[in-house]
Amino acid sequence: MVKEPVRILVVGGGYVGMYTALRLQRKLKPELKRGEAEIVVVTPDPYMTYQPFLPEAAAGSISPRHVVVPLRRVLDRCRIVIGEVTSIEHAKRTASFTTLATADEGSGAVDITYDELVLAPGSVSRTLPVPGLAEHGVGFKTVEEAIGLRNHVIEQMDIASSTRDPAIRDAALTFVFVGGGYAGVEALGELEDMARYASRYYHNVKAEDMKWILVEASGRILPEVGEEMGKYTVRELRRRNIDVRLETRLDSCEDRVAVLSDGARFPTRTVVWTAGVKPHPVLAATDLPLNERGRLNCTAQLSVDGATHAWGAGDAASVPDVTADEPGKECAPNAQHAVRQARTLGDNIAASLREQPLKEYTHKYVGSVASLGLHKGVAHVYGRKLKGYPAWFMHRVYHLSRVPTVNRKSRVLAEWTLSGLFKREIVSLGSLEHPRAEFELAAGGRSPKESS
Repeated sequence: MVKEPVRILVVGGGYVGMYTALRLQRKLKPELKRGEAEIVVVTPDPYMTYQPFLPEAAAGSISPRHVVVPLRRVLDRCRIVIGEVTSIEHAKRTASFTTLATADEGSGAVDITYDELVLAPGSVSRTLPVPGLAEHGVGFKTVEEAIGLRNHVIEQMDIASSTRDPAIRDAALTFVFVGGGYAGVEALGELEDMARYASRYYHNVKAEDMKWILVEASGRILPEVGEEMGKYTVRELRRRNIDVRLETRLDSCEDRVAVLSDGARFPTRTVVWTAGVKPHPVLAATDLPLNERGRLNCTAQLSVDGATHAWGAGDAASVPDVTADEPGKECAPNAQHAVRQARTLGDNIAASLREQPLKEYTHKYVGSVASLGLHKGVAHVYGRKLKGYPAWFMHRVYHLSRVPTVNRKSRVLAEWTLSGLFKREIVSLGSLEHPRAEFELAAGGRSPKESS
């Protein structure tokens, strides 16, 4: 009888999914060559998004295609399936998923069996039942959202420049960001810096005409860089006339009016929601043990606690921090842990298949860096606190070293070099969101912009 190859199913193509599959490609190279093992990656997108570069992509410092890593090129010894996993029955080692062709085929979800499961679907934006948020809010987790937001900001400046109605102008030039973590602060800092630069090319829009508002429910922002650097960030943002409101919540954004818990009201056409994340909904459609926050219960070896042949890491997993002083502490669900956990995860799966001992995930705190715009930043690295240009430079060096593949590193470095030699681009390509609009109008139909 011919022995079936061991099938490793990786759910998700983000940090954990891509880096784990990449590690397994290297660790299981002999088994893959002999046909004794097979790695299948099921992911909604054919690329991994390097999220720390999204703010710079939104500001136009990096091309959108250089923020993503094509999975088929990097994982050349894996089988890539573009689809959405809808449910997992680990007791039967079976997962169900839909593909781009499912609707046309009319066959419903496809089942796939596996021997080892890596569940790394990541997270989704954690929204609250804020009136009007679903209709008017925009997130900042994908490259599509980042580029769409850039186009939107420049479009609002065009609207303000062309209208004679002061109410429309005021709403167009008011930008509200909810959430004081990395995503919110970096997106706000980069976009405000970009818009400030772009305003010099408008005859009737000045930088001081724009209102940038950061809303944070807690009493501090950027907790990852420490309290002192967080306070410096607040001072730096306020020095740029950015309205930072701590211990404040967004109560409503109905009728394009942002109503805050402190009673302030801001007519606005831009509400960016970056107030945290939650585990991917697919976790609830499994028979695997979850904690009270809906994340996988994992051991320090990154196996799912109480379920053999199942593994997890990253945003979707609750991983004990064995290096912490206090017992019971978990690793933070951030990119720094996800990339490191993926290496250990790949090593442990390979060791498990070869009946070798597993190792625990341990880490040493390196630090945190954040960009606040061109030549502006904060950092807390190896115990040293940096701000301004040195912190911004450290931010770029760190993330350039972490972005996958030499190809991407070279392209990003080339773009940074060219952007330092030439002026910024301030073009809005909002028509990319409606590529058929011009043809539909020519064919006698209505433009999507007119109907929306």
